[in-house]
Amino acid sequence: MRRWGIVVLAVIMMGAGLLIGDAIRSDAAQNATPGSADDPVVTKSYVDQKLAEIGAGGSGGSADKMEIVSVPWGTKIIVQDGGELVVRSGKAIAYSPDANGLSDLTDGVNITSGKPVKTDHLILFPRGGRGVEPDPNQKNGLLVLVRGSYELK
Repeated sequence: MRRWGIVVLAVIMMGAGLLIGDAIRSDAAQNATPGSADDPVVTKSYVDQKLAEIGAGGSGGSADKMEIVSVPWGTKIIVQDGGELVVRSGKAIAYSPDANGLSDLTDGVNITSGKPVKTDHLILFPRGGRGVEPDPNQKNGLLVLVRGSYELK
């Protein structure tokens, strides 16, 4: 019988401790200033932006849909790992910092750096750091569709 009394007393003490802890946490939450570190206010657009940055990995692009991007003459669009690109207008040249090129999934060929990229062909970037640029022999930029993270350099 004495043993049960100790168990009941221990249960009562644990319950009282939990109630006190809840009261302290509740008091802290009530005294927090909205928008402070203790009680942050976050908008839906902020959360969407942060999720896009995490999913896309940075400078631009989305893994969900193709994005229309204008590439001015004299700049390159560098697409990250697993990204896809379709040249819609302008004459494009492949860019790669090494001997490997871009995967033209439409023709099933490898396009090495400096070679033309055909309009309306689906190009896969198996590794990041590669891209396309407007042909230096023209004075116009490019209009491309991009899926995935990219940056203009």
